[in-house]
Amino acid sequence: MTVRELRNHGGEVLDRVARGEVLVVTRDGAEVAELRPRARRSPSPAELVARRRTLPQVDPDALRRDLDSVLDATL
Repeated sequence: MTVRELRNHGGEVLDRVARGEVLVVTRDGAEVAELRPRARRSPSPAELVARRRTLPQVDPDALRRDLDSVLDATL
């Protein structure tokens, strides 16, 4: 992508990058920059524990019945 395209369509360019695309910006045919999504920060162990506390309870018997109703056990 050229500097001109970046300048004229900046919002669209950022949308593409936000969707995971990596773009190389060129000036006069030479590569001058690379636009890429920022790396996501991994949640800390404390954050994972806090998330776990808010998850709904799972009834194992109901889960098994649901799975058995949609899966063919003979496969």
